[in-house]
Amino acid sequence: MKLAKTLFIGLTTLFAVSQVAKAEERVLAIVDGYPIMQSQVVKSLGKKANNEANRKAALESTIDDYLVQKAIQESGVKINYAQVDQVIENIAIQNGITYGQLLDYLDSQRITLNQYRQQIAHQMMMEQVRHQSIGKSIKVEQEDVHALAKKMIDDAKAKGKLKTVHGTEHRVSHILIKTTPILNDAQAKAKLNGILADIKAGKTTFEQAAQANSVDYVSGAEGGDLGFNFLDVYDPAFAKAAKSAKKNAITAPFKSKFGWHILKVTDTRQGDRTEDAYMQKAYEQLVDKQAQSASKNWVKALRNRAEIQYAK
Repeated sequence: MKLAKTLFIGLTTLFAVSQVAKAEERVLAIVDGYPIMQSQVVKSLGKKANNEANRKAALESTIDDYLVQKAIQESGVKINYAQVDQVIENIAIQNGITYGQLLDYLDSQRITLNQYRQQIAHQMMMEQVRHQSIGKSIKVEQEDVHALAKKMIDDAKAKGKLKTVHGTEHRVSHILIKTTPILNDAQAKAKLNGILADIKAGKTTFEQAAQANSVDYVSGAEGGDLGFNFLDVYDPAFAKAAKSAKKNAITAPFKSKFGWHILKVTDTRQGDRTEDAYMQKAYEQLVDKQAQSASKNWVKALRNRAEIQYAK
């Protein structure tokens, strides 16, 4: 009788656990066709109080984690471990210690060199995925560009400061690399030199390299093409490089306030393009505003492109 009672209690407990497990597998949201299960949210909740506010935060965190992993998989980003090792060497130099001293410090923290390399590689990969995500999130509507350009022209006229633009327009294509906490000036310049070498060797074209590497996301999607513009709409360093460049010849890497570039002038023309110059300035302002907003929270940029449906 005691055995039967024990067996009954055991089966009852198993049934209860089974029911809890089934309850936890309820779908709470669908993200781009992928179900977010209650068990995932419970795991994210951890030891926090199981209240409505914390459950909601855990659900949003689970969705964010899924979107980040999805972005990594879709990005096709591959990390060159020779660059990872160079970054580690630079970290030692920037901290005024030798490579051996850095290894000693890692050992004192019970971190192996391989673990540290993986951490740095992950940071580099996430930075590239972040850039891609920001670029894909930027959407500038033509009517917004026209509206802002008109306002800028009207304001300039009202103040008697309308700048008419005459002369030679240059059609420029460029590739932009920005420095980051793990990519300094020397490395950005070296990366562009590597890209330039690949183009000269016929391994890729300028346009393909711009699409794959430029963090001027909008022009990068167009093979680096910025269209026809008067040079005074650009950063002085950029304008100087474009002015001295021979047609279709790629410049050496140079730095502007936006980062490191290589460029080529693909065509020139003459004309009065005052309105176009203001359109370009308006376009740049709108792109910059969106990029700055997206940079503050790049996961939000992923959310803006995702289809998220919450269970009722």
